[in-house]
Amino acid sequence: MIPLSVPNIKGNEIKYVTEALESEWVSSAGSYIVEFENKIADYLKVNSAVACQSGTAGLHLSMRVAGITQDDEVFGPTLTFIAAINPIKYLYAHPVFIDCDENLCINPDSIEKFIEINCTFTEEKKLINKKTNRQIKAIIAVHVFGNMCDMERLMEISKKYNLKLIEDATEALGSYYTDGPLKGKYAGTIGDYGVYSFNGNKIITTGGGGMIVAKSEKDLAKIKSLSTQAKSDEVFFDHDDIGYNYRMTNIQAAIGVAQLEQLENFIETKEKNYNLYKKHLEESNYSLMDFRKDIRPNYWFYALNISESGFNTRTIINELSKSSIQARPIWKLIHTLNPYKDELSFKINLASKFVEEIINIPCSSNLTEENVLRVCEILKGL
Repeated sequence: MIPLSVPNIKGNEIKYVTEALESEWVSSAGSYIVEFENKIADYLKVNSAVACQSGTAGLHLSMRVAGITQDDEVFGPTLTFIAAINPIKYLYAHPVFIDCDENLCINPDSIEKFIEINCTFTEEKKLINKKTNRQIKAIIAVHVFGNMCDMERLMEISKKYNLKLIEDATEALGSYYTDGPLKGKYAGTIGDYGVYSFNGNKIITTGGGGMIVAKSEKDLAKIKSLSTQAKSDEVFFDHDDIGYNYRMTNIQAAIGVAQLEQLENFIETKEKNYNLYKKHLEESNYSLMDFRKDIRPNYWFYALNISESGFNTRTIINELSKSSIQARPIWKLIHTLNPYKDELSFKINLASKFVEEIINIPCSSNLTEENVLRVCEILKGL
């Protein structure tokens, strides 16, 4: 079996978890949580970070601290995993679904066009949707498959219209700009808030878990408080807000510290295998989608375009499965799903095209050259 994306547990994970167990700090407190937060912050070149239970929890906390409340609206991509959008509904707000660009990420041109046609920007610096009379408060920018959104444009739009910019960098830990005004900036560190995920299929994993960074240290402190039941006095059980049980455990953080030590090696391996796929799929009916030229991606997932193959995504995925190769389609567009079919969407074109043309093929950081050649052999033999 060649799986799609599985963890690579070959470093100090067992050693650090054993130390956490021996210390008997196994729950939502312990030295490894602090160490993991500090080391992530150092890696990303930010002041601090807050660990949490999942990427979804991190997005929920970020949206809440961003001031998104009932009946507000938020620009978000329709081409993404649903966890990027669900926290909008947790807060009883509404998504406005936007098309993707050629990099599969939310399209700034579409956001600006929607605003031009449908919105008023008031003297109080509120962006109002004329059709619904609701205030649009934020943009959710998802860095899809380790690629990066056009953050320069999104920053311009967010500043112009007083919108909070929340980066869903759950797939993009390690991706950063190599050129332009944002050179050296990592995915997740450019907007107001950035969220990472350590789910089992991510480039590094803690089994489950997430991390949050923010431009405002005050906001980040509020996020940390909310993640631990909003305790204003931990001894006498005083709580100053409605909080959540969203803290990462010390055992998860111990795994995370060990995984972070290997991150750059994982990226190096993923880049090598990505280039190997590209080489052996040349002159075939398949092509790997490129990453932006002005970034160093983390190469998390490989997007295979099958439009010239003569097959649909289901057929190819089924044929690969017969050879014990796991692949998956890109997500269904969220604005077409039952929980969101009544929400606003705006001129969805490219995303509808990519749904029919893209599958993900094996990309684990422990994928071997033999595995890559096997996948290419089966694809070219269809």
